[in-house]
Amino acid sequence: MFFQRHPSRAGFIFIFIFLCLAAFSVKLSLIQIFRSAYLVDKAQKQHNHMVELEPRRGTIYDRNMRSMALNVVVYSLYADPKSMTAEQKSKAQAQVAAAMGGGSAAIAKKLAKDKNFVWLARKIPTEFYDKLKDKKIPGIGFVKESKRFYPNGVLAAHVIGFANIDNIGLQGVEYEYDHLLRGQKGMAQFLRDARQRDLMIEKDFVPPKDGHDVVLTIDETIQFIAENALEKSFRKHNARAASIIVMDPKTGEILAFANRPTFNPGQPDATSVESRTNRAVAFFFEPGSVFKIVTASAALEENVVKEDDIIFCENGKYRVANHILGDAHPKGNLTFRQVIEQSSNIGTTKVAQKLGPAKIYEYARRYRVGLKTGVGMIGEVDGILKPVGRWSKTSIGAVPIGQEVTVTAMQLVTMIAAVANDGVFMKPYYIKSIRDANGGVVEESHPQVVSRVISKETDRRLKEILRGVVENGTGQAAKMTDISAAGKTGTAQKVVGGVYSHNKFVSSFIGFAPVEDPKLAIVVTFDEPHPAYYGGTVAGPVFKEVVESALKYFAGRKGAGT
Repeated sequence: MFFQRHPSRAGFIFIFIFLCLAAFSVKLSLIQIFRSAYLVDKAQKQHNHMVELEPRRGTIYDRNMRSMALNVVVYSLYADPKSMTAEQKSKAQAQVAAAMGGGSAAIAKKLAKDKNFVWLARKIPTEFYDKLKDKKIPGIGFVKESKRFYPNGVLAAHVIGFANIDNIGLQGVEYEYDHLLRGQKGMAQFLRDARQRDLMIEKDFVPPKDGHDVVLTIDETIQFIAENALEKSFRKHNARAASIIVMDPKTGEILAFANRPTFNPGQPDATSVESRTNRAVAFFFEPGSVFKIVTASAALEENVVKEDDIIFCENGKYRVANHILGDAHPKGNLTFRQVIEQSSNIGTTKVAQKLGPAKIYEYARRYRVGLKTGVGMIGEVDGILKPVGRWSKTSIGAVPIGQEVTVTAMQLVTMIAAVANDGVFMKPYYIKSIRDANGGVVEESHPQVVSRVISKETDRRLKEILRGVVENGTGQAAKMTDISAAGKTGTAQKVVGGVYSHNKFVSSFIGFAPVEDPKLAIVVTFDEPHPAYYGGTVAGPVFKEVVESALKYFAGRKGAGT
């Protein structure tokens, strides 16, 4: 009846319905042909939840398998702002800020984001988690993660380094061995319902691969002894900076290694870049009189002088070309032994003139002055040793006494270790082994001879001279009652504005003990100590304290059968 009375209107309705069906068909065809892959992928993402599984970052141990850096379980706080009402956000902001002791504005800013996931706080302290976990705030949740933990605080900080909040190494062993410590992430895929709730039905699982462990040559106890002694003297003498390295001269193993100023690896951002700099390998300086070991080695090995030969030290003033060389304490006639014991610049220079520049350079190179030691620490520098062709007329009165040449603390400890080791230079190292998650050894370091610096007989004679430095000379502050020691003091003027300063010094002591069977070779350096600044006075007592405590520790371990 309707169609007969209103044929035009009926035709319009049929055409409209036909066009709608045609449009829907075209739209469905376009979706099916061109957008099917996208929509299928979107549906899979909505119903499949991919979770990254964090591997255990490897532990850093000392030589006795005591943990120096490890991961601990912590919780991170997140929110789903998109699912939260304004009232829930306001309540969450207040409760989270109250539990964490502030940060309300930052929390509000994060909750204002139109996202399904935002971090409110990563790897929060346990006390914050305990305050929040039972409140069950809508839209707020926790994710279990792991955080790097350094149980000894600043101890061995410049060796260990630190990792960031994502467990990526940024300095020290944490950085250099990050590729081994980090491990490989795993993956798990879970099904979710239409409301995005995890059904805990696992589809795919790739387990994480835990990182390797790194075992250092560092001994935690000796490290503590060394740092404690260094810290006390660093403060007592108002130094700008200081370093100490303790080495086993027979193997090349680094037993302790520290700098001041230092930092806490758990809070690296709380300190300056200078505090985090590993100055024992990255900073070089003129060594001063400790370098006289090189000159003495050459003189004895080349038979230029004997221990009891008399050398006139010019009563404190001696011209070398157009320069007047002086001694801190003027001397007349001294034996060569006394020249080294009393650290006479003039006596040493006269011996060096007999040797000639080429021999001084040769023996400096034998001790690897101007060359990296090969310890493997990032940032190690070469120092400077000018070739003979670049020496001036006055260099023969400068280089042999430790001027116009620069070294690192690491180079100095390898120098004195070679003397302690009967004239044999050992390659220094601080990584003992790399182990997998099951404790299996992946890599292992072994003592490595680099070269013989001087003959065993020359070395024996040199040891006795250096023993005299401690017993009768400038190093008497390092003398011990029941332990024999040998070494050399150094008090080097710093170059400021192109000239040698009269109030800024680098003070040092390098030595080993016991002389008969050396167990420890040590370098102690201080940058700008004051008012006292002589190496024997400032650095010698640190050497003494470390040797006495470390040898007692060794004796205790031996007595305990460990």
